[in-house]
Amino acid sequence: MSDAIRVLIVDDEEDFRTNLVKLLGISPNITAEAVGSGEAALEWLAANPCDVVLLDVKMPGLAAHGTLKRIRDGGYPVEVIILTGHASVDDAVELMNLGAFDYLLKPCSTREIVKKVTWAFESHTGKK
Repeated sequence: MSDAIRVLIVDDEEDFRTNLVKLLGISPNITAEAVGSGEAALEWLAANPCDVVLLDVKMPGLAAHGTLKRIRDGGYPVEVIILTGHASVDDAVELMNLGAFDYLLKPCSTREIVKKVTWAFESHTGKK
């Protein structure tokens, strides 16, 4: 499925990652994979094409701020959507200033995530 939107989920909660991969996989135009840390995300992005990253804010090791900065500094051609259960206006502003596409709060419906992933993909690629 070469036209599929390729999504990388970055979250330290294994059950959340596993469930979100399954839920996004129901959508016929999305393929999803997941890793458990910012460091693993950077390694994965260096080896795999990706369109959209769903990035958790609070993780051990390299959290969202450092991960997003390294994604931007590394020139990875992806849109990043922050998906967090820890709402903070300061975090939201800082992450948007670092180049995040959007900021979503957990819990968030699968429909809303798919909609935001699709918008991010369309914005980034110009494809509809």
